[in-house]
Amino acid sequence: MRKLVLFLALFVCICPAIAEAAPCYGTRMPERKKFFLGAGAYSLFNRYLEDGQGKVRSIQGFLLLSWGVFDWLSIDLKGGFGNIKQHSSDDETADYSIGFAGGYGFRLKFYDRKKIRMVFGFQHISVHPKHSYVSTAKQRAILDDWQVSLLASYDFKRVSTYLGSRWSRVDYIRWNLNQRKRVMSDLDRSMGLVLGCDLALNQKTWLNLEGQFFDAQALSVSLNYSF
Repeated sequence: MRKLVLFLALFVCICPAIAEAAPCYGTRMPERKKFFLGAGAYSLFNRYLEDGQGKVRSIQGFLLLSWGVFDWLSIDLKGGFGNIKQHSSDDETADYSIGFAGGYGFRLKFYDRKKIRMVFGFQHISVHPKHSYVSTAKQRAILDDWQVSLLASYDFKRVSTYLGSRWSRVDYIRWNLNQRKRVMSDLDRSMGLVLGCDLALNQKTWLNLEGQFFDAQALSVSLNYSF
C-alpha cells in the first residue's frame, strides 16, 4: 500500500510538468443500463498552436455522467466550467475568465478477458469563457478540444492501470472586433501518450488519475461512483 501511495504521489507531481486534450476516462465502463456519476478536474497546461502563434492553457471542472448503452458501449457526457489563457508569440496575453464548458463522447470495448481490457474512445470538450480585453480591444473566444484514443488496461487487486495512444486536436477560435479567426493546434504534435489508473476506494467508488504526454501537457483527476 505504501508503494501505491508513493506511486500516486509521484504521478500527480510529475504529470503537470511533462503532460497536453480531453481526458480519456480510462477503460472502466458501466454495464448495460447502468451509469456512473462523478466530479472531475482537467488542466490543460500547455498546447502549442500552429504557425508559431503561441500556446493556450485551460483549467476546467465538470460533473460527469457515463451511461451503458450495452456492456461494450458507453456514452460519456460532462458539464461544468472552464477558462482560457492564450500567450501569443509576441508576448501578448489574452486571459478569458471562467464560463460554461461541456463535452460528450463514447467508448467502445472490444476486448475483455483475464484482467485485460482494450477500449477505443472519442471525446470532445468545448469551453466558452467570458470575454477579455487585449490592448483595449474586446475579444471573446472558444476552445474546442477533440481526441480519439486506444487504451489497454490491466487489473491488479485494487488498482487498474492503463496505457495507450491518442490523436488530438485543439481549435482556438476568437473574435476581435467581430472578426472571427480559427487557430488550430500544431499538427506536428497531434499524436500523444496516455497513462492513467483507477484506484478502488470501495466496491462502487474509485479515483481516476490520468496524464497526457507529447501531443499536449495535461492532467485529469476525478472521483466516480457506480449506480
